[in-house]
Amino acid sequence: MKMNLKKGFTLIELLVVVAIIGILASVVLASLNTARSKGSDAAVKANLANMRPQAEIFYDAGNTYTGVCADPSMVNAQNAAVTAGGNNGNCYSSSSSTWSAWAGLKGDLTKAWCVDSTGVSRQVLKSATSTTLVACPVAG
Repeated sequence: MKMNLKKGFTLIELLVVVAIIGILASVVLASLNTARSKGSDAAVKANLANMRPQAEIFYDAGNTYTGVCADPSMVNAQNAAVTAGGNNGNCYSSSSSTWSAWAGLKGDLTKAWCVDSTGVSRQVLKSATSTTLVACPVAG
């Protein structure tokens, strides 16, 4: 008696496995994009939070907040926040006692993160197409 046992997978079985791997890969890539966006938003918040102690150092050196936005360390932090968010930003020092800075968030083009001289850090609204904010804490 001759037994004909073929070993291996059928074409259908291989196609099903490839399809399952493709579906899993697309789910992972979608999750990865969300994680990247959240990471960029965290970088914006961290860079803007670093501006507050830099402004205090500037102020403690005998300066007023009037020129704080032109200080190189503040400019670098603001630029890093804008680069991380890729969605505009600005620093304002409209008086000798207040300043504020904001940068757009990557996750949502209509939102930005704002920090100011009073210690406020919060999410604010902005236009998706312009560089202006609807509201920013103190000096905006």
